[in-house]
Amino acid sequence: MAHPVTLTDILAAEARIRAHIRHTPMLADPLLPGVMLKQEYRQETGAFKLRGATNAVLSLPPQALATGVVTASTGNHGRALAHAARAAGGRAVICLSHLVPPNKVQAVRDLGAEVRIIGQSQDEAMVEVARAVAEEGLTEVPPFDHPAVVAGQGTLGLELLADCPTATTVLVPLSGGGLAAGIAAAIKARAPRCRVIGISMERGAAMAASLTAGHPVEVTELSTLADSLGGGIGLANAVTFAMCRALLDDVVLVTEDEIAAAMRHIQAATGDTVEGAAAVGHAAILAGRVSFGPGTICILSGRNVAPETFARVMEGLAQ
Repeated sequence: MAHPVTLTDILAAEARIRAHIRHTPMLADPLLPGVMLKQEYRQETGAFKLRGATNAVLSLPPQALATGVVTASTGNHGRALAHAARAAGGRAVICLSHLVPPNKVQAVRDLGAEVRIIGQSQDEAMVEVARAVAEEGLTEVPPFDHPAVVAGQGTLGLELLADCPTATTVLVPLSGGGLAAGIAAAIKARAPRCRVIGISMERGAAMAASLTAGHPVEVTELSTLADSLGGGIGLANAVTFAMCRALLDDVVLVTEDEIAAAMRHIQAATGDTVEGAAAVGHAAILAGRVSFGPGTICILSGRNVAPETFARVMEGLAQ
């Protein structure tokens, strides 16, 4: 069965966005032998989302950009889309729920996008997106369930293999599945023996619950250190659910305390601050939920954590 996004799509995306994104560093974890850290949080907007948003924006006709693009986001995709739209000379409208941390809301505003705060979940913000598309003629660029977005995220899979040709296991933060689906499509095409494992938090992991159920399901969105992994996958999911079901080797869930411990570990290992979503791979390793060794890669997906949240984590408080 052909997938909605293939290696050909990902290679085309790589050519399209190459001049607009950074090839982020990869380094060995000095505290975990064999584990490599992909510092994707060093993208200009602080997270991997810039890849998918840029590919989607650059795939649009000029008139659509001029009228405007719209999305719902837990923060990082909105920031990436705002950046990509501004770089291309277009307009962006970003719909965020009240759960999105203030620092992420402000970062989107700082990029010149119009911000609309709607409801208590990403699903509720999506209602405003649908209205804006129908009544204002805006073009939706979804945070994950869109072929161009998935293909853009898949460029990170190509980059991982370029950085570490002997990769054996890749631990991918798992939310709506755009990153996981894209990376898995790239890696399974180029290095089929390499395992790709999705890692999510125990509190409100929509893709994990959907994969267990065998179809997309709704979950209650809960407060979590991995706030970037919140939100549903959409009951009408057309791209990422099927790809994650077919391509991921496993899915592992981690607790809030395990995420906090991983954030502290990464700070000790790199001197850098990362958000909870970026730390879930390390959380799974440190908690003994995933075995590791040479060729294990943890994707550190973003750094956009609220300063007060990171301060609490460093003080030993998960919540």
